[in-house]
Amino acid sequence: MIYGTHNAIEDPRNNNILVYINGELYPRNEAKISVFDSGYLVGDGIWEAVRLVDGVLVFLDLHLNRLWQAASTVGMDLKRSKEELMSEIWKVLNANKMHDGVHVRFMLTRGIKKTPSQDPRLTVSGPNLVIIPEYKEAAEENREKGITLFTSAVRRGSPDYLDPRLNCHSKLHEVQALIQALEAGADEALMLDIHGFVATCNATNFFIIKNGEVWTSTGQYCMNGITRHNIIRVCRENGIPCHEKNFSLFDVYGSDEAFVTGTFGGVTPVIKVDGRTIGNGKYGPLSRKIYRLYKELVIQEVKMKA
Repeated sequence: MIYGTHNAIEDPRNNNILVYINGELYPRNEAKISVFDSGYLVGDGIWEAVRLVDGVLVFLDLHLNRLWQAASTVGMDLKRSKEELMSEIWKVLNANKMHDGVHVRFMLTRGIKKTPSQDPRLTVSGPNLVIIPEYKEAAEENREKGITLFTSAVRRGSPDYLDPRLNCHSKLHEVQALIQALEAGADEALMLDIHGFVATCNATNFFIIKNGEVWTSTGQYCMNGITRHNIIRVCRENGIPCHEKNFSLFDVYGSDEAFVTGTFGGVTPVIKVDGRTIGNGKYGPLSRKIYRLYKELVIQEVKMKA
């Protein structure tokens, strides 16, 4: 089994899921899209991933707002309203008879191209919508064992050429960072910003704890994480000092605890960075408390939206 924050418990039900492509449902092994799709040709697409918990797509409004912001940023007309997209998502969930423990990824690309090209004027169809729902629960062993990080030489970019807050299909720089980390024997990559401050990880947001305070990056050079937003929220609502600020590897190596956040894994502790043990090398007490508060927030969301 692959180890990391996206390490999921194997579920045989996923072999028979139905995948949505532009209004039609296909068995998993028959779900295909054209090689002339803009996402395949040039990475011209945007996406979101949401968890289905007890019949509720948690924090869906935040995810949809982020998707529509991304569409505006890249100049993509989604040809549908938020309500219409939600209807399509529920169509595939209901067809799969899904109610709980599900991770739903929905992706929109600019459409089919007339010929391989970057030029959006050569797009000859409307946007392609793909929805992939999977039974996907994070392995608890990750949370107890924790993960290790390696600081990649690949930096998080400046917003004037590819804003790190954009949830787009163009992820090659993050893949390069992860490959460096894997080759160094770590589980995932820690990435710095263009000034040398800690930004984020290749697929998750990064936090440290020092003297009872929670630190994360300014947000200028990291992914616009929904879980990141909610972790900051629960800290501030529960009297835990939480700061969005610049900090360096000097601060990371001397921190008491560290963790990463994401829609799939929630909160996952980090026990080593670049071979340096963080704190006592275990899942720390404040990280545990923050995860408990986050789970309570999810429960509140489910009760409110059910």
